[in-house]
Amino acid sequence: MFKTRLRTIVAGCAALAMSALLLTAAPRQAAAETVDDIISRGKVVIAIDTTTPPYGMIDEEFQPAGFDIEFAKLIGAALGVPVEFVTVTSPGRIPALLTNRADLVVSIFSITAPRALQVNFSIPYAGQSAVVIAPKSSNIKSHADLVGKKVGLTRGTGEDGLLTEAAKANPGIEILRFDDYASLLQAMVSGQIDAMGGGDYGDIYLKKSDKGEDFEMKYILKTFYFGVGVRRGNPDILQWLNTFIFTLKQDGTLERLSQKYRNTPLPPLPVF
Repeated sequence: MFKTRLRTIVAGCAALAMSALLLTAAPRQAAAETVDDIISRGKVVIAIDTTTPPYGMIDEEFQPAGFDIEFAKLIGAALGVPVEFVTVTSPGRIPALLTNRADLVVSIFSITAPRALQVNFSIPYAGQSAVVIAPKSSNIKSHADLVGKKVGLTRGTGEDGLLTEAAKANPGIEILRFDDYASLLQAMVSGQIDAMGGGDYGDIYLKKSDKGEDFEMKYILKTFYFGVGVRRGNPDILQWLNTFIFTLKQDGTLERLSQKYRNTPLPPLPVF
C-alpha cells in the first residue's frame, strides 16, 4: 500500500508539472457566463489539484482520480458535456477563474469570506477539519507547543491563514510554506519540519518518518467546508450548481463519495 501510494504521489507531481506547463501555454478562452454558454461550447473546464489525496490524485493508470475528480465528472455528466481538467495548486485556484482558464474550481476549495471577495462559492459539497499533525512522540497540544518548532503547510490553504495568525500571537513559531501537498508530505516524512498543517485524514497517517515514527493529529484548528469556485457575476451557473449539489446530497451520492474516498461519513454540511 505504501509503495502504491508513493507512486501515486510521484505520478501526481509529474502530472502537475506537465499540466502547469500546458496551463501557462494555453490561450484564454471566452468566459462562460451561463449554463447555456457551457453547453453551447460543448465542454466544461474545471480546475483540479491532483496532489491532495483522497480528493485529488493520479491513479496507477496516470489519470486524475479522487473525491473531487469524480464529483467534477458528475457535473459534466449532468450538463451533458465532457469535462476538460486544468491542473492547479492551491495558490492557482482563484487565478484560474479570474483569468478565464477554468469555468469552475473543484479542489478542496474552502469557503472563506476573504476568498468570497474575489470569487463566488456554491453551497458546500464536502468538508474536513484542518489540524496540526506531528510524530506521535511529539508533545504538541496547542499553539504554544509549536514555539521553537518548524511548522510546514501548503501555501494558500485554510491552515496557512490559521497557523500564520497563530505565529503572530506566538512568536517563535517558524512557518515554512510549500506549493503543493506532496512537497509538504515529503518534508514531514524526512524530518525537515517538526509539524504540519493538514487535514484530519490522508496519506500522512499511513506513513512513517525516516526515523520510523508514526504520525497523528495533535489538535483541531478549524472545520472547513468545500464549495465549487465560480467567477463572480455568474448567478445562473451558481444557481445551477447549488441545485445540483442539493440533489446529490439528498440522493446519497455525496455520502457514497465520502465513504469511497475518505472511509468516513460525510460531515454535516451547513446551508447558506
